[in-house]
Amino acid sequence: GCVTCLDYDEHYILTFPNGYGRQVNALSILTVPWIELGGECSINCSKTGYNASIVFHTKPFYGGKKHRITAEIFSPNDKKPFCSIEGEWNGVMYAKYTTGENAVFIDTKKMPTIKKKVRKLEDQEDFESRCLWKDVTYNLKIRDIDAATAAKH
Repeated sequence: GCVTCLDYDEHYILTFPNGYGRQVNALSILTVPWIELGGECSINCSKTGYNASIVFHTKPFYGGKKHRITAEIFSPNDKKPFCSIEGEWNGVMYAKYTTGENAVFIDTKKMPTIKKKVRKLEDQEDFESRCLWKDVTYNLKIRDIDAATAAKH
């Protein structure tokens, strides 16, 4: 993916983790399933040269926590990170800097929800996501799985 920060004229190229549908185990059909992220990702800024290596940790079968993340942030041309991050990607993440400073990196629970801006369907090209999938989305909303499946095909 590509994210542009207009205020700084910076462009970030990033990769995404894998997504998994999980349940405690196959015999436990009464448990609530959850979505889990897992795998290695990266974020790179060509303008500044800063980059980050991120690992989304999957929950072990026994014990462990869900939604764990660790990351390292590197200055341009450096092999050692100047900051290490750990915590939960959907909760609080903590930063440890090489200076010895420890701090809350981000608390996602305290972040405001910002409504995304999307062009109107009539202004989108045929293969833009919302235009392409509009019939699938509509039929899922009205719980018509057969029509959603037909639209998907």
